[in-house]
Amino acid sequence: MTAKISYDDVEVGTELPAQTFGVTRAMLVRYAGASGDFNPIHWNEKFAKEVGLPDVIAHGMFTMAEAVRVVTDWTGDPGAVVEYGVRFTKPVVVPNDDQGATIEVSGKVAAKLDDNTVRVDLVAMSAGQKVLGMSRAVVRLA
Repeated sequence: MTAKISYDDVEVGTELPAQTFGVTRAMLVRYAGASGDFNPIHWNEKFAKEVGLPDVIAHGMFTMAEAVRVVTDWTGDPGAVVEYGVRFTKPVVVPNDDQGATIEVSGKVAAKLDDNTVRVDLVAMSAGQKVLGMSRAVVRLA
């Protein structure tokens, strides 16, 4: 696959389509199985509260992966992501109800770089709080 977005068609400030991702306890259990991260703060409400958390929280890497989907959906090619990093600023708290939590992600092109690459800065929010800081991806475009 190659990116469907042309480097020449993108300017600094170009906004990527924002997306909202739902997070449920069932999703966290499935992620724990796939990742091998069975830390009880991600599935056991009693344990999470005993260690001082408000409730069960989403895995940081799960949150990070959901956020970069805005970039991979925009490019049409997950392989276009050359580099990606974040700082975890706040947890995504996932209540035990039918709705769970949401992660709202927006992004925009912050810089045009060499070799048909751009830097995309992402903003990820949950419950009105920024959950990822310095969330940046370098992407190679067509």
